[in-house]
Amino acid sequence: MQSSQLISFVLVSALFILAPGPNVIVIVSTSLRAGYKRGLQTVLGTNLAMLIQLLVAAVGTSWLLALLTDGLLWLKWAGVLYLLYLGCRALLRCWQVQEADAVTALGSMQRGFWIALTNPKTILFFSAFLPQFVTDASRYNEQVALLSVIFWLLATSLDACYAIAADRLRWLFGNQGKGISARAVNGTSGTLYLTASALLAGSNRTP
Repeated sequence: MQSSQLISFVLVSALFILAPGPNVIVIVSTSLRAGYKRGLQTVLGTNLAMLIQLLVAAVGTSWLLALLTDGLLWLKWAGVLYLLYLGCRALLRCWQVQEADAVTALGSMQRGFWIALTNPKTILFFSAFLPQFVTDASRYNEQVALLSVIFWLLATSLDACYAIAADRLRWLFGNQGKGISARAVNGTSGTLYLTASALLAGSNRTP
C-alpha cells in the first residue's frame, strides 16, 4: 500500500469520525453531564462496539451483509427508541427541575456500546469503504486488518478529544445555583439525545 493511499484513508476516515452522529452526541452529552472520565468510558463502549462492526465488515461478504439487512434494520430502530427514551427522560427531569441521574462508569460504557452497535450504517460504511484502499501489492486480509486497526485507533483518539472538549464546556452549567444547573444539564442532555435519535432514524432507510 502506497503512502499516498494511506494518507487519503486517514483523511477520509477522520472526516467520517468527526462528523456529528449518534456516537459523538452521546459522548459529548455524557461529558457535559458527568465529566471527561465518564465521557472517556463512553468512548470505550463505542469503540468496543466498533471492533465488532469492523470484524463483521472485514470478514463479511455481500451475501452475508444482504442476509443481515433485516436484522440491522431492527437493530437501528431499537437504537432510535433507546435514544428517544433517554432524551424524553432527561427533558422530563428538566421540566420537573430534578437532579440528573447519577452517571456510573459501567452505565457510561454500556450506553456508548449499545448506541454504537445499533448504528448499522457503520458496518455498511466499513464494508464499502475499506476495500477501496486495498491494492494488489499484498494480501487482502493483511491490508484490511491494517486499515481496520488504523481506523479504530483514529476513532478512539478523536472521540476522546470530543469527550475532553465537552468537559471544558461544563463551566456553562456551574456557578448558577443548584436548581438552574440541574435544569441546564438535563435540558442539554435531553436535546442532544433527541438529536441523536433523529439522526439515526434519518440515516439510510434500508441500512
